[in-house]
Amino acid sequence: MNPQVQASFAAQATYDPAVALEFFKSAGTPATIAEGKTIFKERQRQIPFLRRNTMYLLLRGEVGLLAGKKPIGRVRPGEIFGEMAVISHAARSASAVARTPCRMLALDDQRFEVALKKKPMFALMLMSVLIHRLRETVAQVNAGGGFSGDEALDESAAFDARTLATLVEGLADEQPVFYPERSSIVAEGQKGLRMYAVLEGTVRVLIGGRIVERLGPGGVFGEAALIDASAQRLASVLAETDCSLQPITREAFLSLVKMSPEFAQQMLTSLAERLRFLTTRLG
Repeated sequence: MNPQVQASFAAQATYDPAVALEFFKSAGTPATIAEGKTIFKERQRQIPFLRRNTMYLLLRGEVGLLAGKKPIGRVRPGEIFGEMAVISHAARSASAVARTPCRMLALDDQRFEVALKKKPMFALMLMSVLIHRLRETVAQVNAGGGFSGDEALDESAAFDARTLATLVEGLADEQPVFYPERSSIVAEGQKGLRMYAVLEGTVRVLIGGRIVERLGPGGVFGEAALIDASAQRLASVLAETDCSLQPITREAFLSLVKMSPEFAQQMLTSLAERLRFLTTRLG
């Protein structure tokens, strides 16, 4: 990998308040919130054309996060919050209340897309944050004896057919690879050098031997090993049917994030959905 690209990746791979501030300034709007005011409510959903999901960067003050009436965390200056609803368009998992008078920058989901076009490398930092949370969740699963319930995440596709075709065309130097039914593709804990996009067939994603997700054409896996410096696989992946996969190297992944905000957005959404699902399935 080009040393300059590698250094850029390292700089973006952990949370940096200065990078977040630059990103929010590119398209965000300032907001002043009075002490005691609710910024958003738990289980609140976006209402098309009436209300858009919004994420925030706190500049001054302190924000409390609550599940029901129970405090679960605090947000301090330089930190972002509310990002999951913007990335995944899902209901809020907690309420946010100003504990003191607060000053912040706000980005709704539409302005978030605008900011990504201006500062696409911010997505790498946010992916790193999500993957850190994923690793913590998997550690809790292993410590607690596994997942509750038997359901797996519905078969998902990060990319539609047109986007997938464009992706493959842009990675012409990396030829698709074939895996027969029931073969092992990657193993949990293994060092990862590539991520993969499913071109044909279906794969199973397993954690601790339990199926947690199925991926069909357009689905992606293995990105955690490219973003996280630990470079270890979070899960095992098996071929459920004969399948064709498009390998993506770290260098190609970084180039795609830098050149395509749409690619970055889709990767963030995929990670957010996995994190939300795994969190709800903790035993």
